[in-house]
Amino acid sequence: MKTKKIIYILAAILSVLVLFFSCASAGPIAQVASSFGLLAPETADAIAKSGVAWQNAFEEITPEQEYYIGRAVAANVLSTYRLQTGNQEMIDYVNKICQAIIINSPRPEIFSSYHVNILDSDEINAFATPGGHIFITRGLINCATSEDTLAAVIAHEVAHIQLQHGLKAIKNSRITNALMVTGASTASAALGSNQLSEMTSVFSESVKEIVTSMVNNGYSQTQEFDADSTAMVFLSLAGYEPSALLDMLNVLDREQGRRSGGFNRTHPTPAQRITNAQKTVGNYSVEDTRSYRTARFSNVR
Repeated sequence: MKTKKIIYILAAILSVLVLFFSCASAGPIAQVASSFGLLAPETADAIAKSGVAWQNAFEEITPEQEYYIGRAVAANVLSTYRLQTGNQEMIDYVNKICQAIIINSPRPEIFSSYHVNILDSDEINAFATPGGHIFITRGLINCATSEDTLAAVIAHEVAHIQLQHGLKAIKNSRITNALMVTGASTASAALGSNQLSEMTSVFSESVKEIVTSMVNNGYSQTQEFDADSTAMVFLSLAGYEPSALLDMLNVLDREQGRRSGGFNRTHPTPAQRITNAQKTVGNYSVEDTRSYRTARFSNVR
């Protein structure tokens, strides 16, 4: 009971310092307090570690960092899927569609531009990582009935990138990590290194569970709905038919009962997305030019 009381007191000290001083200054202040005998060295060290963690949690991610974070996530995707390399014409085609979408979007330029790659899988799915990395499975491409429906898929993934949904997940993870560091540092000051080692192992497992959950579960329902709404804006700005998103979702709705995994695991149901998209699809007035793209789509298929 006495040990728990000490942990609560130390946690309170950490919280007060983070609240009333900047994260960066909490450590130096604690060290000064330690030098005057106001804080034990272990407590000062715990505060310093927590200050660094909280500073990282609220630090802005630069475009360059966003790109390299995205590369790391992309590497994770490619540890599960294999890239399709035998259809360069289709790879070029989806990248040209992507360029048409982003050039008319609010954020056409990022650190290393946008890149679309095709995953050699029958699974119906798509992924967008920070920094412009987009992956679409062969199975999802085969579900597209026109260039506009394929553009709707790409626009949805571009929307995830421009709305920074991946970075928001990372920022949430940073805050969780800061809480963990604060808890571990507090326990270190109160319990000593042996018990800390055991607690750190638990914290590491928790971080692993968070990352695994994020990869397996995909973005939140709200973020998926926002990506759909934004995708229709992007489609209209690029001259594509915004209702093509609904066409694609209807195809996915028909496929849902016949397939497991893929978009079924990482997205809200197509029916939910259709209901949400129908609320705003009528807001766009775009000349229907889909017939001009029919031959181009047929040739590449």
